[in-house]
Amino acid sequence: MTDTCSFHAGSTPLLISVPHDGRLLLESVERRMTAAGSDIPDTDWHVAKLYEFVRELDASMLVADYSRYVVDLNRPPDDAALYAGQISTGICPNMSFAGEYLYEDMGVVAAQDVRERVDAYWLPYHSLIESKLAALRDEYGYAILWDAHSIPSLVPRLFDGELPVLNIGTNDGDSCSANIAEQVFEIATASDYSAVMNGRFKGGYITRHYGDPRNNVHAIQLEIAQRAYMDEASREYDDVKADKLRDTLSSMLEGFLVATKRQYE
Repeated sequence: MTDTCSFHAGSTPLLISVPHDGRLLLESVERRMTAAGSDIPDTDWHVAKLYEFVRELDASMLVADYSRYVVDLNRPPDDAALYAGQISTGICPNMSFAGEYLYEDMGVVAAQDVRERVDAYWLPYHSLIESKLAALRDEYGYAILWDAHSIPSLVPRLFDGELPVLNIGTNDGDSCSANIAEQVFEIATASDYSAVMNGRFKGGYITRHYGDPRNNVHAIQLEIAQRAYMDEASREYDDVKADKLRDTLSSMLEGFLVATKRQYE
């Protein structure tokens, strides 16, 4: 659709967003980066590959091409903090999740540079989300959004202990009808994986901004602990683990579709 992201059109009310699996860096950004920064450690590794099965569900999928170190698509354009009292990684981060500086001068991204990145990379992604959700709601009477993420199981700087595998977020119920979210959560808790809803991850900007149940748009974020589908040390995709996880993800997404359709029948 654009030179900043890719889009697959489906034929159901479900849109999958994958904002953090992008690997591309701007040359102007990369030449200033430390080795830690150019290694892009905070990528949601292989999430787009993990979710390739959604084509079989006839879902639409939007995938960012550029790294979150260029601009974080799941942060508000004014860079307001999403979680009060917790470390904020920022719309154009200058530090990794582990606290390593991304730039050789240890500086922050200049305000003008932030504005340019937002205009060039953030806005096209969000314009597509907005237009696709509007088109789905016009066609079906409602639209549903699944924001797909992953993260290492242990990030001591950001949270204590090991994360559950399936971290469902609905912004404490504001982004998705409770009945729909509970159906998805029940499927998660019945699986072989640990699951929590609205725990450490309640949903980022995408979930919070677009989820609007009163206007027939329901949004859920799923943050997956990476140990469930890959080797976290090597970053290698594990086909055996991923195939097993896909069964659960497919059931959760089908439950999302069915529960939402039932609400509007």
